[in-house]
Amino acid sequence: MADFAASPLVNALEENIFSILEKLAAGISSPTLPLIDLSSGSPRQPTPPEVVDRLQSAVLDEANHQYPSFWGKPQLRQAIARFYQRHYDVELDPDHEVAVFQGSHIGVSGIPRALLQPGQYLISTDPCYPIYRSAALQAQAQFYGIPLEAGRQFLPDFSAVPQDVARQAGLLALNYPHNPTGAMATPELFDDALAFAERYQLPVLHDFAYAAIGREPADAPVSLLTRPGARARAVETYTLSKTFMMAGWRVGFAVGNASIIAAFKKLHSHSYSTVFGAVQDAAIAALALPASRIAQGVAVYHQRRQRVLARLAAIGWPVPPDQGSFFLWLPVPAGFRAQQFTEWLLHKAHILVAPGSGFGPGGEGYIRISLTTDDRALDEALTRIAQLKLFSD
Repeated sequence: MADFAASPLVNALEENIFSILEKLAAGISSPTLPLIDLSSGSPRQPTPPEVVDRLQSAVLDEANHQYPSFWGKPQLRQAIARFYQRHYDVELDPDHEVAVFQGSHIGVSGIPRALLQPGQYLISTDPCYPIYRSAALQAQAQFYGIPLEAGRQFLPDFSAVPQDVARQAGLLALNYPHNPTGAMATPELFDDALAFAERYQLPVLHDFAYAAIGREPADAPVSLLTRPGARARAVETYTLSKTFMMAGWRVGFAVGNASIIAAFKKLHSHSYSTVFGAVQDAAIAALALPASRIAQGVAVYHQRRQRVLARLAAIGWPVPPDQGSFFLWLPVPAGFRAQQFTEWLLHKAHILVAPGSGFGPGGEGYIRISLTTDDRALDEALTRIAQLKLFSD
């Protein structure tokens, strides 16, 4: 069989962190000590039954058996606009300020390709979701990550961006609540981001994947589009995966600046497929759910966070405060590096975590654990960790 070389672009892409973790974990589990995966960001709660019911009925609609529009059904775009009006008091034009696609991964990777020119910089954070770095590479652009520090609650300092980088930038990409650190944006942070973007005439992409999951039940994350002037230069991507427990359904959307939406839609029509019509109908049902139904699903993560934090405190494991999303960002014990500790924990306790270094150099010294694992597995993982006596005097 012939062995063909990948393109230079593909060879330049870093290996996906989750592919690396999957390879690390292969063959580790045993009947007496089964593997516990705390690395995954995939929600494992059931999808709301109202959404499943709507899909089942929509599958029988013959109109849904045809090719869907690249732009998404008008009814779905209208439902997205109503959702943003109801939850964020943001008014959107469904025809020009909304784009629908198969999962927000397509948005956060495609929008940079739709906007960046070769040689420009995509400015984001370090650490960050690794796809931002690969999106820059695929656009033949450069990547600059603003270092995030615990002393600043893992919020970027835009004054730290070198002048030559800022002048060559073509996009600012942010993600709050932040993956992997769990940091929560403040209105002031977004105002600073927009001022920085205006100074250098940059479009802004905000990845709002963890939009429903703040630090506490009453602590709703801030949408960038609620800030004055945001729609003039920004778009926000949203996924139904986390808010509505629809990870496998692959429904995402972007909202905001019409020119950015138009550029992405053109790229979308050349690069990606569309969302099955019945799934779009189910998404409409999800977006219409009352806030109380959304809160029920999110409450599980808040309850788990409090229980896990209490167990970590008993172990003596220090945790940076005020984390949102369904992850926890933890410093590794003294004497370890992130990847080293990840492998050590995997072999000693059969627990898989995500090394912070997989999210960029700024993630060195940390690991990320997920609260999507069920309660029994979380409790067992913490019991195994306690037995290791990592923080004993």
